[in-house]
Amino acid sequence: MFKKKYLVLLGLVALTGLFVGCGKNNMEIKDYHTDILGENVYIFTPEDEQTKIQETLDRIYSLQETAQFDDNRYAVYFMPGTYNVSADVGFYTQLAGLGVLPTDTKIAVANTYARWLSNPQGLHNATCNFWRSIENIEMESNTVWAVSQATDMRRVQVDGNLTLHDDYGWASGGFLADSKVTGLVDSGTQQQWLSRNNSYSAWTGQNWNIVMLGDEPSGVPDKTWPEASYTAVSQTPIIREKPFLVYDEKEGLGVYVPEWKEESMSFAWEGDAPEGKVLPLNDFYVAKENVDTASSINQALADGKNVLFTPGIYNLDEALSVKKSGTILLGMGLATLRSAAGNECVVSENADDLILAGLLFDAGTAESENLVRLGAKEGAKPSLIADVYFRVGGIASDEPCKTKACITIDLDNVVGDNLWVWRADHGDNVGWDMNTCENGIIINGDNVTMYALMVEHFNGYQTMWNGNDGTCIMYQSEVPYDVPDRGQWINPDGKRFGYASFKVAEDVSSFNATGLGIYLYNRDNTIPMYCAMEVPDVEGVHVHNAITAYLNGFPGMKCVINEAGDSILSPGQTAKVLDYENGQWR
Repeated sequence: MFKKKYLVLLGLVALTGLFVGCGKNNMEIKDYHTDILGENVYIFTPEDEQTKIQETLDRIYSLQETAQFDDNRYAVYFMPGTYNVSADVGFYTQLAGLGVLPTDTKIAVANTYARWLSNPQGLHNATCNFWRSIENIEMESNTVWAVSQATDMRRVQVDGNLTLHDDYGWASGGFLADSKVTGLVDSGTQQQWLSRNNSYSAWTGQNWNIVMLGDEPSGVPDKTWPEASYTAVSQTPIIREKPFLVYDEKEGLGVYVPEWKEESMSFAWEGDAPEGKVLPLNDFYVAKENVDTASSINQALADGKNVLFTPGIYNLDEALSVKKSGTILLGMGLATLRSAAGNECVVSENADDLILAGLLFDAGTAESENLVRLGAKEGAKPSLIADVYFRVGGIASDEPCKTKACITIDLDNVVGDNLWVWRADHGDNVGWDMNTCENGIIINGDNVTMYALMVEHFNGYQTMWNGNDGTCIMYQSEVPYDVPDRGQWINPDGKRFGYASFKVAEDVSSFNATGLGIYLYNRDNTIPMYCAMEVPDVEGVHVHNAITAYLNGFPGMKCVINEAGDSILSPGQTAKVLDYENGQWR
């Protein structure tokens, strides 16, 4: 394991013996910016005037609090040290520390509230609090993180309680990983949540589907389904934590890349650096909005570089081609890759050991086959997809955005860690025949593992799982609201209405899923949906703790899995299947 050694110089933490490769990245910070990372990245130091830092944080939040489909992107970094400031985190904003440990960088307060979408009765609605991030920092007070999908809180320490709602208003999250909360976690009204490899004193609050994976057992509730909505899995089968930016006084900026872990429990950084390595920034091509094109980034990939995408929107007129195993594509500040000419955005060919993290992918107005396609490789080493989000429509555009699928995984041994795959149900140019996309995610590779997979509103199956030996822990899905009332949404067998959200192919012989929530808002049609999940009836294909919920609209849904589970026919009604395998269920 790489050990952390401290050298305190000018209030900054210097690290020794961690950086690999060669070359120093000299960095001059001027007005909180550097030439290396550009104008969309803010870097604060403990020597900066605290009131000026606060003014800057407040200004960014004033721009981003309500900016749901905005084009601005921000990454806000703090050098190691202590800051008596309060940061509210809005849309397309990443807040992070630059130490090796979260406790190297302390901030007084960091919150996300949902006041901007309150209803006339004052209910604070967080169901659209998407696209934001807090990482690698210690918050020295109680923290409110009222968020929904496409958000991450990773590698943090909360000194106090963590609240996942805003005064018990609606919320539809979310994801917390590799973190320590000294008090309790209150999920309150959260519809669903994945807590992975965390420690907390206790957990309170429940709604439909709260999953604890590899959490410290002392804080995990004792009750589980059907008495409570909690599902506990004692250990995380396999994970590599998401890479993160760090700063060294001697070597400059680098990217810490943690190693893979198997059968892990709790967070990985107590008093020491996680096992891993730091790659110098020289190993990365630093891409910038309005400067780089698909051509310039592809040249960097051909030269063997990893790519660090600084915040911004990258309109790509050809796919980024990843052919080198071990390549890292890492986004800062919700960096967004958008298809500009009916092309895919990222394609890998005969490459493995990949890391794709911190990126938002947008469909364009010309239909593409996919936004991301990971090609097969024989004997593939594990690859990681972390905090990667997909969006079809909603953004301001002259015409509707569309693609045939968002992501297709042909590669074996891929681990997904917090994905939101979304065909927009609101925003610009949104409608059944407008922002079209048949499937959210298609998994053809074997031994693929997904944690916090959230897939919503697609025209056909939301998720198609065709590979063997797959694992999915915590799944969330709303089927489309906007199915027209013309009998168009018919299962491929021609006999049943509606596509199941989750389809496991008939020739799959081994698959496990745990903690699934699938929800129905039958807004625009009057024909009931048949079932939420379709799986082959064979031994070895097992589903544990699946729930359906009828949100509103026209009734209803007949079954949960295949022919198993109760019907849901009125708003607020739910149905549960605790275990399903080979046609047997309870």
